[in-house]
Amino acid sequence: MEYAVGIILGIAVGIFSTVVGLDRDRALYPAILVVIASYYGLYAVLGGSNTAIVLETLVGLLFVAVAAVGFRVDLWIVAAGTVGHGIFDIFHHLIIENPGLPTWWPMFCMSIDITLGVYMAWLLWSKRVRVKPF
Repeated sequence: MEYAVGIILGIAVGIFSTVVGLDRDRALYPAILVVIASYYGLYAVLGGSNTAIVLETLVGLLFVAVAAVGFRVDLWIVAAGTVGHGIFDIFHHLIIENPGLPTWWPMFCMSIDITLGVYMAWLLWSKRVRVKPF
């Protein structure tokens, strides 16, 4: 169920952003990646684990850096970073123990991340998105 909800929401967010025109601004998908990167930190705070807070913050900062570089240099970096976060979700439990993390979260997050990253890559590849240059 987590996978289906993540995929459906990812498609819905992507299509909504395109139809409404939100993705005409090059900041949309980098901002989404920054928000995606923050959720594990939120769950670490909810779990009350200082170790998890530090580790999740450090990993989150890597994805924030990817979003910033991609925003300034090339949005393909952001698409790759979003898919990369989805791949990170698969291995998260092997790297960081986060007691506040709901059991369903990694599967949901992986699904929506990869869906949004692939949707963004499709927009860039097909030239369907015309972002304002930086």
